[in-house]
Amino acid sequence: MSRGLKIVVADDESLIRQYFLEILPDLGHEVVGAAKNGRELVELCRLHTPDLVISDIKMPDMDGIEAAREIARQQEVPVILVSAFHDTELIERADSANVMAYLVKPVERPDIETAIAIARRRFEELQALKHEASDLRQALEDRKIIERAKGILMTKAGLSEPDAFRRLQKVASDKNRKLAEIARMIVTAEEAITL
Repeated sequence: MSRGLKIVVADDESLIRQYFLEILPDLGHEVVGAAKNGRELVELCRLHTPDLVISDIKMPDMDGIEAAREIARQQEVPVILVSAFHDTELIERADSANVMAYLVKPVERPDIETAIAIARRRFEELQALKHEASDLRQALEDRKIIERAKGILMTKAGLSEPDAFRRLQKVASDKNRKLAEIARMIVTAEEAITL
């Protein structure tokens, strides 16, 4: 079995909170906080940095969807929403708040177990995609700066494009630096000269 999660739960009904406090440890997870409203949920997540949040939607003070949005502004954490209502408007609102699963009460053990597994998998996939997108953005940024540096070398040193690229590679190798770092230095130096 995979590693248990640190989970914060929230529901304004004490019986539901108690249900989660009992069933989640049976499933191999640790409940690190149990909130009775949205504001308390946000605070418990800030204090405990959970791996997963399970929250009712309709709660006093701040509903579960608003709490999920607030939590998402502070940290990346998957959310499972639980509600007695199967309502299209609620589902649409939940869709924009890092919600990985939506369960309708009453929630049975197999439902929660399945929802946790799916939420965990979806969240890991989402994180991997975000990381990949970030890497691609950085690669594109690096490529642009290298092209600018090659252009500067071609103009200032009268080099062909392949020779300018080889010169960048040689300097990067000699200095034991990344190609993009050397390119940034060249572009920065050129900008300082032309100011």
